[in-house]
Amino acid sequence: MKRAEYRRAATRGILFIGLSALAVSILYPLFWMVVTSLKTNRELFLNTWALPTRWQWSNYALAWNAGVGRFFFNSVFVTAISTAAATLISALAAYPLSRFGFRGRTAILMFIVGGLMLAPQISLISLYKLLQGLGIYNTYWAMIVPYVAYRIPFTVFLLWSYFLFLPREVEEAAYSDGCNSWGILWHVVLPMSKPIIATAALLSARVIWNEFMFALVFVEDSALRTIPIGLMGLKSQVDTDWTVLLAGLTMSAVPIILLFILTQKQFVRGLAEGGVKG
Repeated sequence: MKRAEYRRAATRGILFIGLSALAVSILYPLFWMVVTSLKTNRELFLNTWALPTRWQWSNYALAWNAGVGRFFFNSVFVTAISTAAATLISALAAYPLSRFGFRGRTAILMFIVGGLMLAPQISLISLYKLLQGLGIYNTYWAMIVPYVAYRIPFTVFLLWSYFLFLPREVEEAAYSDGCNSWGILWHVVLPMSKPIIATAALLSARVIWNEFMFALVFVEDSALRTIPIGLMGLKSQVDTDWTVLLAGLTMSAVPIILLFILTQKQFVRGLAEGGVKG
């Protein structure tokens, strides 16, 4: 018994040390970024690891006025529209694929999920010509449309696997009360699926917020740039003031961190329930 207890204690100790090291490796770069963003350029190069002698809160105002404010708005707008559209379209596709038995259902599902195998880099030229043909090149829609298209396959698969194992008794009761399929989707299935919907939306928002390639190729107007592209050009605009650039990076990281904090319960619950059900 003592040996078993020692082994369990040793296992817990190793796990604790490993998870602590992982947490430090993730949190320390964020801490360093925030602290460094409050230094002067001179302090950054002369005292890289020291705390700032005077907290330069003006770096955030400089970054905001240098264009981060506009980039921030663009990223929020594009991410919100793209995430909402991808999640809604995916829910409308995943529900009939998981609930209705019709011919070709498996083929349609495989066709949609097959989009996961398409690398975005391969489609750059064709998407460029398509967006120009549609007349939406160099607009917000030039980013939103590809983002939605590339997020649908994974989101459909995620929602489909969750919907598949929802109890049918509640739906049958709603049918007996005269509710149709649309009503069941909006008033029964989606409210029961809040955890997985929050998980899908958070994952989509994280990818779209940090996306670089499409935003660089499909948009030329500087007024439409998102955070990743705007920060790339911020170096030349502020004469390579690295602390101001780090202030912009800090501001760009805040929305996704806050979004995760606000939805972490639903996110963890969605992953746990999705793993058990799937």
